[in-house]
Amino acid sequence: MIKAILTDIEGTITRISFVKEVLFPYAAEHLAAFIKTSQDEPQVQLQLNAVREEIAQPDASLDTVIDSLLDWIEADKKITPLKQLQGLIWQSGYQQGDFTGHIYPDAHAYLAAQHQIGTALYVYSSGSVKAQQLLFAHSDFGDIRALFSDYFDTRVGAKQQPQSYHNIVQSIPFEADEVLFLSDVVAELDAAKEAGLHTLQLWRDGQPKSPNHAFITSFEHIKNETPS
Repeated sequence: MIKAILTDIEGTITRISFVKEVLFPYAAEHLAAFIKTSQDEPQVQLQLNAVREEIAQPDASLDTVIDSLLDWIEADKKITPLKQLQGLIWQSGYQQGDFTGHIYPDAHAYLAAQHQIGTALYVYSSGSVKAQQLLFAHSDFGDIRALFSDYFDTRVGAKQQPQSYHNIVQSIPFEADEVLFLSDVVAELDAAKEAGLHTLQLWRDGQPKSPNHAFITSFEHIKNETPS
């Protein structure tokens, strides 16, 4: 019996283009100025040092750090300090009303209904927990953070590694076979299934499919599919 749902964000409950065409360009455009004006803040300083560690240059200049971050954005790297800094930049954008967090209407309706009947909802995304909470706090449907019991990012491990899902299960009050994982990415679904979770693929934008996972094109169809 499914007692909890763990959901991806990008491509699953929000459109991929929102991240690619709105959030990433916004962060890239504002990153250099943000770092230069905020470099002495402890939370920013921590991430800048993490970048220096990642590139194995402990004495790297601020310009070198900024160039590395911009290169990672261009290459769509899922590196934790980048994600943490992006979240801080997006916070300003959300608060200023430069954009709202896109959520598919069918996804919002499904998650709200599941929350209402007592299903525990969790989020696991390569975007930082801060970025996740910002999106949900400033979503197209208003502040929907109350729907979710907890949030996870790459600090629990890479999304394509089974151990990451073991780590999540160990931190929530459910067994692996009581959790349904939703994602659009086959490799993530494979990892979750190997960890013992049920899986369901959201197939919205022509991503590769796998015979190992049930799939739907809309949450309106979820009753017609049995999770894998």
